[in-house]
Amino acid sequence: MQSRTLKREIAIAAALFAAGLLLLPPAIYWVGRQVAGDYAGGGGPLALANQIWADFVQLEPAAWLLVLSPYVLVQLVRLIGRTWRGRSVVNRFTDSHEA
Repeated sequence: MQSRTLKREIAIAAALFAAGLLLLPPAIYWVGRQVAGDYAGGGGPLALANQIWADFVQLEPAAWLLVLSPYVLVQLVRLIGRTWRGRSVVNRFTDSHEA
């Protein structure tokens, strides 16, 4: 992978990781409040964010899935786009190694 491409991918991953860590907890709180009412922890959006962050540090799978979900979603969209264009990742990999 080229250095420029690697730097770009790291920047995208870092931005999406930050979004998952900082933007998703308040968004989840807001949607949950609209759908189900107040947060069961008795606190506001910061209480929910603190719980998610604590679970993330304690390596809880659900917290990791939540935080990494923006990056995973982007990768899934990229894979679907490549497949849709008829340039599957497997074919491109095997074609480049046959020569």
